[in-house]
Amino acid sequence: MNVYVAEFLGTAILVLLGGGVCANVNLKRNLGHGADWIVIAVGWGLGVSLGAYAVGNISDAHLNPAVTLAFAMDHSLSWSMVPGYIIAQMLGGIVGAILVWLAYLPHWKATKEPEVKLGVFSTAPSIPNYFANFITEIIGTGILTLGLLFIGMNNITDGLNPLIVGSLIIAIGVSIGGPTGYAINPARDLGPRIAHAILPIAGKGDSNWVYAIVPVLGPLSGGMMGAMFYRLFYKGIFDTMSIISITILIATLILGVILNKVDKTSDIENIY
Repeated sequence: MNVYVAEFLGTAILVLLGGGVCANVNLKRNLGHGADWIVIAVGWGLGVSLGAYAVGNISDAHLNPAVTLAFAMDHSLSWSMVPGYIIAQMLGGIVGAILVWLAYLPHWKATKEPEVKLGVFSTAPSIPNYFANFITEIIGTGILTLGLLFIGMNNITDGLNPLIVGSLIIAIGVSIGGPTGYAINPARDLGPRIAHAILPIAGKGDSNWVYAIVPVLGPLSGGMMGAMFYRLFYKGIFDTMSIISITILIATLILGVILNKVDKTSDIENIY
């Protein structure tokens, strides 16, 4: 298996299990309906762990474009491999979401609310505000990539690393996942959102494309910032990539302010 197939497979496993727990908790007339946020966070954490166990020894199991960018910044991955990794991750996200749809096939019709169905596939903010939502995704993904890099500094018993990474996902989810649903991974959000748009899901609504930029650009910016802080504090490096990371962060936040002013389709709420 080459690294691109590995990233495809690992991301598909991640989304199948993570999207699956969202379906189990939120779709009507199944045995998991009505469980709480902790179950969702644990499901996503275990999904990441199992995806990492599946392909970690082949591709290092990035399973996330933000992680791929962070590892490339830290010279753990050649920049020439970044596009192939990201394409494979996106395709894996789409296929994983299709498998979730198939696994819960009778339950889409049984669930009347279109927004609940979309929530199985992709994230949405509790309080719509592009600027604030960008900040949440940047912080969440920043601690993700920083955590992955400093976890890698430790001598960990073989086989435990994916479980520790899964615990990091659970910690992010239960601590700061509430405002935006903690996408922290463009492949986990954009891939399934595309699947939602193309699948014949009973009673579905639109795919909320006006929000889709937040769980893509926010995690990419946050992932780069996490790598920047790791390189600065642990290695004493501040270079051109660090400046680019800060520039992208500033541009992302400015975009959030602009979108709050120009978006007339969403119920944007002021933060003050």
